[in-house]
Amino acid sequence: MKESGKVLAVFHAIKGQEGRKEVEALEIDASGIIGDKNYGKRPNRAILITSETASYTLAKQNGIIMPYGSLGENIVIDIDPYQLSAGAHLKLGETIVTITQNCTLCSSLAKVDIKLPELLKDDRGVFAKTFLGGKIRKGDSVTIL
Repeated sequence: MKESGKVLAVFHAIKGQEGRKEVEALEIDASGIIGDKNYGKRPNRAILITSETASYTLAKQNGIIMPYGSLGENIVIDIDPYQLSAGAHLKLGETIVTITQNCTLCSSLAKVDIKLPELLKDDRGVFAKTFLGGKIRKGDSVTIL
């Protein structure tokens, strides 16, 4: 059975700026997110997808309130993809991405809250690469294939 949900937010990392900028849509191709500062650098880690229901809810339950984008993600979805194996596919709007690995622990999360790196060590997100390019918009459907 396919699990489905929605894209809650999408972000670009802007060259020369810290953090992420929320945008209405992302366009992806085989090299990653077009216009992102990381475009073409590491295709297997080109897209960071975070779960609102896992990451942001877990942080909130531990007294850490933060806006989307705080975890360095490109895409926030309302389902949990963290248990998917490398090679699994997600359909995001008109695109399809392939999960490549769980996101590794990032000490820079301590800038948001000192407890975050340990709290989200297994629940920060998943990296993905492009399987089928196109646009991903806030509000698009998400389906685990």
